[in-house]
Amino acid sequence: MSATTPLYFTHDGFHPSGISYGFFSRKGGVSTGLYDSLNGGLGSDDDRALVQQNRHRAAEILGFDKDNICSLYQVHSSIAITVDAPLVPPIEADALITQTPGLALMILTADCVPVIFADPTTKTVAAAHAGWRGAVGGVLEATLDAMQTKGANPDHITAVIGPAIQQPSYQVGEDVRDAALSYDKQAAACFAPDQKQPGKFHFDLTGYVARRLDQAKITHMALARDTYAEPEYFFSHRRRTHQGEADAGRLMTIIGLDAKTTE
Repeated sequence: MSATTPLYFTHDGFHPSGISYGFFSRKGGVSTGLYDSLNGGLGSDDDRALVQQNRHRAAEILGFDKDNICSLYQVHSSIAITVDAPLVPPIEADALITQTPGLALMILTADCVPVIFADPTTKTVAAAHAGWRGAVGGVLEATLDAMQTKGANPDHITAVIGPAIQQPSYQVGEDVRDAALSYDKQAAACFAPDQKQPGKFHFDLTGYVARRLDQAKITHMALARDTYAEPEYFFSHRRRTHQGEADAGRLMTIIGLDAKTTE
């Protein structure tokens, strides 16, 4: 089975020396059907052998060994863990932190917000999966706390927010709004009332994540791509639900210190 080169995105404003990362699209893998083609989700119903090939292709195009992929069993939590080797068996958490060169930190999304972090001065990198529950619950702050425990300086940390479902595509109920406002009343600015359905709102989850990073005084930037509205490039859990499809692939986000990094 042939495939094109995996397509991934980076931010023009963030290319630190000795650190490689990518927000991967759905293009350039070996899966077929609903999972066409770069599906990284071992929890999907895709052929596991094909998913493993996709994960290996993504890691290797960034310069990481396929045996050095570190991933999680994501549970929409605020749990962030520091690692120095791949995890076996998968551990329940939603963010990874490392200072180990050559280790590829991988998180998966299909509308949720992927966020990568880097402090180039201390060679500390991290990746977080921020759905609305994780973002409200503090996964970003937990990631930053873990980075600081390893010596990272908030003044030197940059975060990049990857492709995710954007506000026009993300209708939520009062429960989500209430949860966000219970932490920060000013977060009401991230919710636009749905003009056709009372009690429904369009949630700017990317903006909410940016707000939390602002409150933590972390420099950040975003790739404002809509996973729901761009089916050619992205898998989307919400889109597949609306279309009545049985499953959807998962998008990979990877960051790591280059293997040649020694300090």
